[in-house]
Parts: sequence; C-alpha cells; structure tokens
Amino acid sequence: MEFLNNLVNSINALVWGPPMLVLILGTGLILMIMLKFMPLARIGTGFALMWRGRAKGDAETGEISPFQALMTSLAATVGTGNIAGVATAIFLGGPGALFWMWCTALVGMATKYCEVVLAVHYREKDDRGEHVGGPMYAIKNGLGKKWIWLGTAFAIFGGFAGFGIGNMVQVNSMAHALQTTFSVPLWLTGLGTMVIVGLVILGGIRRIGVVAASLVPFMCLAYLIAAVVVLVVNAEAIPAAFGLIFTHAFTPIAATGGFAGAAVMAAIRFGVARGIFSNEAGLGTAGIAQAAGTTTSSVRSGMIGMLGTFIDTIIVCSMTGLAIICTGVWTSGESGAALSAAAFESAMPGIGGAILTVALVVFAFTTILGWSYFGEKCWEFLVGTKAIWPFRLIWVIAVPFGAIAQLDFAWLLADTLNGLMAIPNLISLLLLSPVVVKLTREYFARG
Repeated sequence: MEFLNNLVNSINALVWGPPMLVLILGTGLILMIMLKFMPLARIGTGFALMWRGRAKGDAETGEISPFQALMTSLAATVGTGNIAGVATAIFLGGPGALFWMWCTALVGMATKYCEVVLAVHYREKDDRGEHVGGPMYAIKNGLGKKWIWLGTAFAIFGGFAGFGIGNMVQVNSMAHALQTTFSVPLWLTGLGTMVIVGLVILGGIRRIGVVAASLVPFMCLAYLIAAVVVLVVNAEAIPAAFGLIFTHAFTPIAATGGFAGAAVMAAIRFGVARGIFSNEAGLGTAGIAQAAGTTTSSVRSGMIGMLGTFIDTIIVCSMTGLAIICTGVWTSGESGAALSAAAFESAMPGIGGAILTVALVVFAFTTILGWSYFGEKCWEFLVGTKAIWPFRLIWVIAVPFGAIAQLDFAWLLADTLNGLMAIPNLISLLLLSPVVVKLTREYFARG
C-alpha cells in the first residue's frame, strides 16, 4: 500500500507540476489570442444570453434549458474548492496566490468557451434519443477514428475521477463539517445525503437541471452576502489586502505569525492549481453539461458556458480570498475550510462558522449532483447506455462510504485522475481550435 501511495504521489506531482500548469495556462492564452479576446469583451453578452436562456425553447434541440445547463455545470464547479481550495492556496502560497487564481480564470474563460462550442457542435444523440457531448465526442467526431483512443482516455479518467473528486471527497467534507459544527454523526450525514442524491439523480439530467437551477443561484447569492458582511466589517483593511495580493504575486513573502512564508513559485503553483481545481477550465466537464442544453448555436452555448469560470473564480473565490486576507487570519496557521471558517467567525462571532459550514454542505451536495452526470456520460461513451442505471446505483451507494471513510489516498488518486483528464482535452482543444474560430467568426458575421 505504501508503494502504491508513493507511486500515486509521484504521478500527482507530475500531473499538477509546472509543465501541466504551463500547458493549461498556455492553452488558454493561445485560445484567447486566437479568439481576439472575445470571451472577455463579450462577458455582458454572455450574461444577457444566460438570462434569456432560462426558457427551455425547442425540445428537439436538447433536454434542459441553457440556464439549467450552466447551473448544472456550476453545481459541479462551485464546491469545496471555493471554500477549502482558496484557503489552501493562500495558506501554501500567500495572498499572491489569489492573483494567479484570477489569471487562471481570465484565460480559462477562453478554454471553457472552446470546450462548450466543440461539445455542442460535435454532440450526437444516444439510443434513448438524448443529446450527449463533451471532449470524448468532440475527439471522436472532430478528429476522427485514429484519435478515438484520446477520447477513450478522457472518459476513463473522468469515469473514475468522479467517484473521488465529485462524490466521496465531497460527502466526506460535508460530514466532517457537520460533525465539527453541529455534532451530526458522520453516518447520519452519509445516509441522509445518499437518500437525497438518489431522489435527484435517478431522475436523470432533467431532474438534476431543475434542482441545480433552483439551488445554485440561491446558494451563490447567500454565500456572497455573507462574504460581503465580512468585508464590510473589515472595510478599512480592503486596500491593504489588494496591496498584499498584487505585491506577493511577484515577490516572496516572509514567514509571519503562523504563516510559514512562500516563494513566488509557490504563489503561482498553488494559485493556478487550486484555481483549476475550483473552476475546472481545461478539464472539459462544462461541455458535457452544455451539450444537453436546448440550443441551435454552439457559439451561444459557449458564451453562456464560459460564465461558469467567471462566476466561480472571479466572483465566488475572490470573496473567500478577500475575506481571509482582510480579516488577517491567513497568518493564523490554519488551513483549508478551517481557515475560511476563522475569517467568517472573526467578523460574525458565534454564527460565522455555522454559516460557512452550511455553505460548504450545500456547495458539496450540488457538486455530487453535477459530477454524477459527468461520470455517467463518460461511462456511457465507454460502454453504451446500458451503463447508465448501474452507474447511478453505484454512485448513490458510494455516498455513505465517503462520509465515514479515511480518504487521504482516495483524494490523492482522484486529484491525479482529475488532472489527467486535462491532457486529452487540451490536445483536442488545440487541434480543433480552427473550428472554434471559424464558428465564432461566422456567428458574429451574421450579426
């Protein structure tokens, strides 16, 4: 077991090491330049399309509305990464890590735009008549049969990664947060979550879409209001916080209080890695959800889909990071969710920690729903629609085990598989980028 642990550790260091981070950022930058910075210039258009996309439209073109597709994607990405991931990045890389998270998100908008455009453009109908898409279908239908092994690799990595990163790790975070704050037994959280998850995902993407569209906007708004309260209480510290973020993005930071100090490379590495972990730009998952959306235009879907990265990182992660830095708790020596809880508790004594726990639980729950669909489509690609019901049952059964298990190895393995998903996806994005540029140019030429 120790050999296996060391092996996965070594692979993980490679997967999330500097070459991979350069590949993800570099791909995003290349795509952004090829698109002439359209994703940044059209953020307003994206929000307008998202608002109009709340109606389902033509039932023949998809299973859920474009808004529900975005909320399903956000359900999977707005999770523990926004609370624990941001805190871990700041704990290991200092305040400068937040700057590099922003950079990841800004170029990641181009990556996510391209992922969604290709997923919708190359989507197909399965034998149940439902639309399916994502990197594996873009590779199969866009690059041809000689590249199908690349799509298969993505589906294998995604099919297994979901059980860790999108299921057991999430319910484990929920269970421990509820036990620490409200003394809820781990097994009770596991069983309760299993029942609710089962009721939702056994109804397929339509039910997931409805639940996500109801829950995600509410949870994001409630969390942002709580974070704003923290910032208002510490308003005088906000200018200094931005100073720390921009200064330490480019200069090392010395040890102070419980903070061990960090080099610039640490700020870049942990900022980029945690940013990608949170918004999933480059992993290809957003396209799987958007491919189920009602649409007659892949470009419109892309402009809605790219908002996921903006909302997740530029808005939600920024609020968490600013709360941690403004309150000064980043030098306390705490890490992960405990560090975020300390920031909220310092501004709202007695209730801050409880508010953060509730947010963490809801974020983690919706991640389980969103990732169930991603995993299901990966297995469907590999073995056909006959995999759907067995997958859903296994997914539901895995939930209570995640709540009570020690997941250090599962977390490590899932994190590694999650990173490996990026490699086939990024290769296909670069090879198919001329298709995205052509589709984008044609769309805007029509006005």
